[in-house]
Amino acid sequence: MTAPETSPRGAASPGRVPASRRRTTKPRRLVRDPREAFLAVREEVAKAVVGQDAALTGLAVALLCRGHVLLEGVPGVAKTLLVRALAASLDLEMRRVQYTPDLMPGDVTGSLVYDARSTEFTFRQGPVFTNLLLADEINRTPPKTQASLLEAMEERQVTVEGVAQPLPDPFLVIATQNPVEYEGTYPLPEAQLDRFLLKLTMPLPEREDELAVLAAHSAGFDPRDLSGLRPVAGASELALGRQGAQAVSVAPEVLGYVVDLCRATRSSPALSLGVSPRGATALLATSKAWAWLSERDYVTPDDVKDLARPTLRHRVAVRPEAELDGATADGVLEGVLATVPVPR
Repeated sequence: MTAPETSPRGAASPGRVPASRRRTTKPRRLVRDPREAFLAVREEVAKAVVGQDAALTGLAVALLCRGHVLLEGVPGVAKTLLVRALAASLDLEMRRVQYTPDLMPGDVTGSLVYDARSTEFTFRQGPVFTNLLLADEINRTPPKTQASLLEAMEERQVTVEGVAQPLPDPFLVIATQNPVEYEGTYPLPEAQLDRFLLKLTMPLPEREDELAVLAAHSAGFDPRDLSGLRPVAGASELALGRQGAQAVSVAPEVLGYVVDLCRATRSSPALSLGVSPRGATALLATSKAWAWLSERDYVTPDDVKDLARPTLRHRVAVRPEAELDGATADGVLEGVLATVPVPR
């Protein structure tokens, strides 16, 4: 299995199409071992998405950690197709919300509706009440609507009129955004960025992958029709996988390495904001999940290195003067990884 951010560049999709609640009428192929289930999910997704192994691995890590994911890439690199294919391979409910400037918080979380028959207000659940929520182009909606996801992402509930409405388990938000268009967008604030476990980048494909995409389309592949994919894992396999990842051991030296990496970002002259303790715990969790996926019951420093960029890149802020000199979050993290001593 390929580590996040280290695989060859993935393949582009021809576009995105709306998807509402995913229907689960297809027969499910039972997989008992949770690790085999995750491998089966990868095989199913590969039927629709060429390449993008790093992004798919990152999504698997997020499922194991019960964390949320921010997918970033230019239009046409299979962001939405990847999420739809993942949902089709899981026996879970999925909903998609297209974030627009006129979207209201109640359109996401739900609202109170007056029932003329009972003369009472009843709560009508919004699309956030699902297992897998695709928040498409989340940076195109105003901050008040973006903030409507904060409680759902952190507390896994929605409070309406003082009453907490619990969300289904598992619950995962996968948000997408375009990094090249800034007109008419609302950048996510640091407080909400910190709620995402991972920020995965999806680059343009290599030539071989793009040839494979064209060959598939020439042979009749339709990205709007994913009926060929079957659910091969469900909530029970995900729960067993989470238990396995949590049982992975971490040596004190590796714990110290995680802390030293995060503390080094706070003293970096190129950063105005370093990684918080929440970021350190996130890096620990993702490293354990990656070790479990790699069929190990212990975390190595290489696991931490592999997950450092996708786990921390959205938790740091580069100084404007450093940006003028060409500094990027990934570049600064590379420098931190190169300077912090690795435990032996």
